Amino acid sequence: MPASPECGVPDLLLKGGHVIDPINGINGPADVAISGGRVLAVAPDLPSDGRTVLDVTGRYVTPGIIDMHAHVFHTHRRSSLSLEPRVNTFSSGVTTVVDAGTSGWRDFADFRAEVIDQAKIRVLAYVNIVGSGMLGEWEHDVREMRPKLAAAMAEEHGDVVVGIKTAHYWAKRPFDADHAPWAAVDAAIEAGELSGLPVMVDFFPWLPERPYPELILKKMRPGDIHTHVFAQQFPIIDDQGKVHDHLFQARERGVIFDLGHGAASFWFRNAVPAIQQGFVPDSISTDLHTGNVNGPVIDMLTTMNKVLNMGLSLEDLIARSTVAPAREIGRPDLGTLNPGAEADVAVLAMEEGDFSFVDCGKTRLNGRRRLRCVLTMRAGEIVYNPEGLGLPPWQDAAGTA
Repeated sequence: MPASPECGVPDLLLKGGHVIDPINGINGPADVAISGGRVLAVAPDLPSDGRTVLDVTGRYVTPGIIDMHAHVFHTHRRSSLSLEPRVNTFSSGVTTVVDAGTSGWRDFADFRAEVIDQAKIRVLAYVNIVGSGMLGEWEHDVREMRPKLAAAMAEEHGDVVVGIKTAHYWAKRPFDADHAPWAAVDAAIEAGELSGLPVMVDFFPWLPERPYPELILKKMRPGDIHTHVFAQQFPIIDDQGKVHDHLFQARERGVIFDLGHGAASFWFRNAVPAIQQGFVPDSISTDLHTGNVNGPVIDMLTTMNKVLNMGLSLEDLIARSTVAPAREIGRPDLGTLNPGAEADVAVLAMEEGDFSFVDCGKTRLNGRRRLRCVLTMRAGEIVYNPEGLGLPPWQDAAGTA
């Protein structure tokens, strides 16, 4: 097997698949040649040129999936929220996972040293505007919301930080002199201005002093990201079953809407009518953590399959799971099979049958299609291969070590 001198991974040819690479407008039969851990070429009928050939006939070949909202600071000493970043990620074709503010400006350096720099999967992150991040009473302490310190931490770790995060602040309690309605959002946006980065907002609009339309029509800037868009608490669908105008107006302003499934933030009663009326989330993500890894989220492909069975085309689904999140986090080098790009690749099978999916409101969606991952490559290395593509039958290996 020819080896790459650059990174010690084999040179491969993914042969006979159906490539979906939305940023390059590719949606059809093509081979993918990989050398030195990077994409060499994408075209029909490529020669093997001595590469190991993996037959992916009948499968879809896409850029590595990006889950832009998860929680993976698993060495965090105050919370059991986070998962080790390889849990239920490679098995979904995910090659990049973005931690959504588990750590803040006070403990981000620990997150970097203990998790990001050690992970086999690519880990990027948002810095929480709160110094000690998630989860605890300190999230409601306005004194912990330090825009200059958050921006400085983001700048210091600019190779892995993709934005600023605010979440959970004073969700249901009455506001008072120490807890102004917009304190966390305003501080996060100030940090975003200082750092030149987008802000991801996890928001609760239940109190009248903090209305949702004001967030997305006045507070958030173009490129800022509202996650958990189909959660129960948001005014998505009006009494006549129509999508509220404020959502389309905010999208016209450039506000980004991310799915962010989570344990309590994705309701078919919001999502299905919204998508049917053309309000599709800009990006698809899981909010994967210990509280939902065994349901209702499970993994990225399960989340994608829910959206697929609401009527999205496969190409659109892949775009909102690859190139769209790459654009939102300012990493155009990801989510593509461009020649020269790191060979982050997912190989997916489409299954037909009778399938059911559940949401956070304990309701079910029935569907006829389901994607399943059969191979994941991270920088040209095979990191998930449950069917043993490219391996010999056991009979042929008899008597060998």
